[in-house]
Formats: sequence, structure tokens, C-alpha cells
Amino acid sequence: MTATGNGPLSGVRILEVTHMLAGPYCGMLLADLGADVIKIESPGGDLARRVGPHHIGPHNVYFASLNRNKRSVCLDLTAPAGQSALGRLTAGSQAMITNMRPAVIQKLGLTYEQLKKWNTRIVCVALTGYGLTGPYGDRPAYDYVIQALTGIMALTGDPDGPPTKPGYSLVDNSAGIMGAVGVLAKIIEGRGGQVDISLYDAMLSQLNYLASAYLNAGERPQRHKHGAHPYIVPAQIFPTLDGYLALFISHDGFWRRFAEEVQRPEWLSDPRFATMAARNLHRERVISEVETLIKTDTTAKWVTRLGRLEIVVAGVETLTQALESEVTAARGMIETIETPDGTLRVVGNPIKMPGYDSNSTPPPLLGEHNHEILGSGETEK
Repeated sequence: MTATGNGPLSGVRILEVTHMLAGPYCGMLLADLGADVIKIESPGGDLARRVGPHHIGPHNVYFASLNRNKRSVCLDLTAPAGQSALGRLTAGSQAMITNMRPAVIQKLGLTYEQLKKWNTRIVCVALTGYGLTGPYGDRPAYDYVIQALTGIMALTGDPDGPPTKPGYSLVDNSAGIMGAVGVLAKIIEGRGGQVDISLYDAMLSQLNYLASAYLNAGERPQRHKHGAHPYIVPAQIFPTLDGYLALFISHDGFWRRFAEEVQRPEWLSDPRFATMAARNLHRERVISEVETLIKTDTTAKWVTRLGRLEIVVAGVETLTQALESEVTAARGMIETIETPDGTLRVVGNPIKMPGYDSNSTPPPLLGEHNHEILGSGETEK
């Protein structure tokens, strides 16, 4: 998967005026699939180049995790020469991705209305906090505040605890994926135009069934202890003798296997336990009894015991354990990228296609490809 490779998006050129996470992740997903993604950076470079303490030679590890397989040119888009270079690049490209505030997108000339004079078929994707239009307009927005505003923090954590942020940047990553879908939809359509994706909208859309329960039945979502599912019981995290177990018994067939395995026939005859609807209605009693049982043995033994019955179960592991697991290795999800200063290790692309293997290039240095792409080794000013 290289910027000039033979992947499914080979021959597609995408411009990227982005920073930090959502936009760069969107562009990287497409670059991994063979698109020629040209990252246009200001003379100061993407702020992500300076986030975090870890480096392999000149390569910042945070930046590297979001910008492999791209090429970089350095342009001052506030200057006439930079705008002229942008126009030349636009003329030969299929898409433009940006993730700045609407006013900045307008100021730098990155909307479809501003770029169509160079290429009427260009697809312009704007990833913004609240959309290109709307009452919040140019409010600054990061992953944290979108989680706060869409109810995600209020839904996360135990009932008696404070609102909690999930442990990774789910808003930015989700918006990046939405952006990639939007790019490809318009390219397949074969017509240029503007794609308007807000981080706020992206997260509301993922609250699908919880939102529908409120919109159609007035049901207000609430937190459940140990991350329990609102309708399926038992489906949550349970403490074990030595750790935690994620158990998800999604239908009555699995419940029967579970009850028989742990020799609790009364769970099949007791009307409070026998059906999914009844277990939801009598949640506290069911959870109390299952929790008491699960605490009697280790996580590994429960995984083995219930796993062979094809019940959905897993130990709660750390990211370190996941990165070192046999599943990660078997799926080829850790990529190694060789650089003159050492090996960069990054999480690979989850889209697998037979006959198309990863062969990533390092993240570009700032303006590394100016001469190659613009015919000048200097920053366009």
C-alpha cells in the first residue's frame, strides 16, 4: 500500500489540507488503498508533527500513525503563489479533503465553489465540528467537546460516577471514516461537488438505536453498571477471580447453553430468567446471580469454558496485550516501515483484499515532495 502503488485506488489523486487526526486519518485510509494523497502543509507544518514525545529519527510517532503513504508539499495558501500552485494541483486531482473551521476553509479557497474554476469534477470534503452551515458554525471543536455535546460522555461510565470520556479519539476517527466514504461516493458518481461532514452529525448517527428509542418512545438512555447493554441481559463486563470478563449472551439459545454448562437448571424454568424479555425486566436479580457465579473462577477458565460453547465471551485486555496477541499477528495488523533512522511500527489498514499486500512508505517530511510535485524545492509563497 504505497502512494504510487497498484491498489484499488491507483490513479486517484487526492489533495489533503488537514491537521491533527480526523482529516489525516481520512486521507491515510485512502492512501493505504493506493490513492496518491498529497498533503499540503503550511510553512509551519501540521501541528501533529509536534504532538507527543516519541520519534524515530525525524519522524514523529503520533504524526506517523496518521500520515504514512502520503507525499507532502509546503504551500502558503494565504499568498497568491500558493493559491496558484493549489489551482494547478486541483486541475489534476479527483478530491480535496480538509478539516478546518468553515471560515478558514473559505479563507484558503478550499470549497467546491472556489475550486471548481480549476476542475468542475473535483470532490471537496469538509470535515468540520458542526458543519459548513448551522448555528454553531465556526465554533472550535475537538473530539472532547463533541463527545460532551452529543451525549456520549453522559452515557459512559458507571451510574454513580461522573461523565466519562472513552479511552480513544472515537469522534475524530469516526469522522475520518465518514469522510472516506463521502469521497468515494462522489468519485463513483463521477460528478464534482461539496461533501459536508460534521463531527457532531457523525456521532449522532452512531447513537442510532438509543436515539430512536427516545425519538419514538420517549425512552431516555441511561448508564448501566459495568457497561451493560440497555436491552440484552446479561451483556456486560463481569469481575472474575483475577480480572474481568466481557460476556454477551445475545439470545435465549446462548442462555440455555450457559445455564446448562454452569448447572443452573432453575435459570431455564424460572419465568424471571427464561426469556430475553424477562431477563431485561428482572435485570438486577439476573445480574446479581450471574456476577456471583463469574467471580468464582479466573478469566481464562471462563473464556475457555464458555468459548467452546460458542458463547460470545472474551477477557478484558489492555491495548498492549491486544497489540501482542496472536489475532493481531495473524491479521497482519502491525506494519513495519523501514526508514534510514530505524523501523517505524504502526497499526495497519483494516481493509483486507486478496492479492493486495501492505508495502507502506514512511510519512513524508515537511515539504519533502515540493520539487517532485511542484518542480521547485522551495516553499511556494
